[in-house]
Amino acid sequence: MRIRLLGTGTPTPSLHRMCSGYVVEIGEDVIVFDHGFGAHHRLLELGIPPSRVTHFFCSHLHYDHMGDYPRLLLTRWDQGAGKIPELKVYGPPPIKDVTRALFEAGGAFWPDLVARTEHMCSVSIYQARGGTGARKKPVPEVAEMRPNDVVEGKGWSVKAVGVAHFGPQLTSYGFRLDSPEGSFVYSGDSGPCASMERLAKDCDVLVHMCHYISGTALCEEFAESCMGHLELARLGQKAGVKTLVLTHVTEQIDQVGVRERVLREMSEIYKGNLVFGEDCMEIPVKGPAAAKLL
Repeated sequence: MRIRLLGTGTPTPSLHRMCSGYVVEIGEDVIVFDHGFGAHHRLLELGIPPSRVTHFFCSHLHYDHMGDYPRLLLTRWDQGAGKIPELKVYGPPPIKDVTRALFEAGGAFWPDLVARTEHMCSVSIYQARGGTGARKKPVPEVAEMRPNDVVEGKGWSVKAVGVAHFGPQLTSYGFRLDSPEGSFVYSGDSGPCASMERLAKDCDVLVHMCHYISGTALCEEFAESCMGHLELARLGQKAGVKTLVLTHVTEQIDQVGVRERVLREMSEIYKGNLVFGEDCMEIPVKGPAAAKLL
């Protein structure tokens, strides 16, 4: 089981932090959790071809969490040349409608798909890549999850719970992946809520939004929908999380000296392994270990 961070930023444009994205490799499966703008580029930087991705879990339909979903699906389909299974897609309602609006007749990418499946230039490329027979359009297997739904994979399972983020306009989920090799919990985006505490109970790795310095929330609704650093520390400690990873980091926190202050203040509350997430970082499932001193 291998956990890596693709994008640890927010909607704010950044060359340092791409929008939200995370990848877990377990057995033959490559599972992507969220895929905001720039996350796909990070996937390629890590040497993971889109055609290896088997499952996509979307926590909610903010663009910084699913903007690169079309890129993942289309590139995977194009490069796969009809030799790989359809992408399995999971998320909250209305992800089926969003997918139809992107890829089905009349959708945003429908003219592209018609051209790539009917024009001989594209068909010849498909054949050169090993494709045979008529070129079929992508038909992702999309399932809308409900709170407490569980998806079973080969030696792993993923559970979804509702979390506190932009309701009722959006349905937002946190996810927990369990396997014999360890447990990975991802908040999506969430403010403080009991459901995340239950979901993260005794997990090996919790990757959680840390959006702002506690006490500086812009309004009550902001504090309800986003997580401050001290609230996150309390969550990690109360849930017994072994390794807590800060992500969805804003420019307020991401400053020299401020990062260190945030970690120091959090460590006064949370006593596990504390990690300030960075794009392309790998998170050890069983916690960090010091390298040999040479």
